[in-house]
Amino acid sequence: MSKRITTIGEILNLYYGNDVNKADAPVLSSTTGVYNAVYGAQAFSQLNNEANVFALLPKAPWEKSGWRVITADAGSAADGGLAENGNLPETIKPTFAEVATKAKQVVHNFDVSFLHEGYVSKGDDAMGDMEFLRGYFATKHAKAINQQLCVDGDTLAGVNFESIDRVTASAALATAMSWTAGDEDIYGIDRSANAWADAVVDHNSGTDRYLTDDLIRDTLATLENNGGRTNVMLTGTDTKYRIFGLYENQVRYPGVLDKSVSVQIGINGVNTDEGNGVGMRVATVYGVPLFASQAIAKDTLSRIYLLDTTANDETGVPRLFISMLYPTLYFESGMSAEGPFAIGRTGTEGMYYTAGELICTMFKAQGSIRDLK
Repeated sequence: MSKRITTIGEILNLYYGNDVNKADAPVLSSTTGVYNAVYGAQAFSQLNNEANVFALLPKAPWEKSGWRVITADAGSAADGGLAENGNLPETIKPTFAEVATKAKQVVHNFDVSFLHEGYVSKGDDAMGDMEFLRGYFATKHAKAINQQLCVDGDTLAGVNFESIDRVTASAALATAMSWTAGDEDIYGIDRSANAWADAVVDHNSGTDRYLTDDLIRDTLATLENNGGRTNVMLTGTDTKYRIFGLYENQVRYPGVLDKSVSVQIGINGVNTDEGNGVGMRVATVYGVPLFASQAIAKDTLSRIYLLDTTANDETGVPRLFISMLYPTLYFESGMSAEGPFAIGRTGTEGMYYTAGELICTMFKAQGSIRDLK
């Protein structure tokens, strides 16, 4: 009895056998027009956006564009003795000098079209509206100031903030490193003719050497002998861990390194007064808080800065600080603010603005250790 054929498949098998190739056409994620990745309105930064050097330095309002310094004591060392019934000595006076500088401006502008802001707000897979840009550029602005503060000393500041590397330089360093004549000068001070404006620099004329305890101790001792009160040790993360390796588990250096000390950082910079029970925990070396930043200038290893940000006894003004003509301000104009007429187009523009300068009022209290490997 013959089998009844009921399907198209049975017909194909009857006439063509079982070796029929199927022409499948599945819908895949790679098929044109059927798949679009949704990325969302968040962006995850892959960058180190720290601004800790800027945070470590005390901030003070800009009061004047210049200041006076005493560069030499009156009279001579150990003077003042007077014989019995002797004539009064002649009057004496110290040596004065004037220093002047102007504030530097740091500005970051950004803008977005009003149409694009609408796409973001209506749920399209879009990002980059003013809300996002405000957050990103707030971080970028602080990071840029931080980077300016860490620029290598043989790079003139120009319109940027002066750098810690330049503050802690000297005429002898500039000569040893073959800097262009005058590049070491700061605030208009000719350091080659004014030794009082030289910082304490331990260098090796550009030849890198291993970090030793003697380098740290000798620099601290010289600074203290100059009247410095070193309260910040600043370096890169590479040198930070080299310092840890120098002192950890070493019988020769007991008690030098403490890796868990509470400090506070605020408008007045670093505060390590006893009794502070809150704040961040950092390591100390010979009692000086140790901080690390990825922006610190390097030779083979990052340099070490030994800074005194304490207040001068006579004036109360810090010995190293950021003088602020204007603290960081934010301005916005355009469609999302008061309207398009201020910027003349259908978009919105924002700006972060800071004006000030890194000021050092006592160079001999600031130090650096360079040429490390």
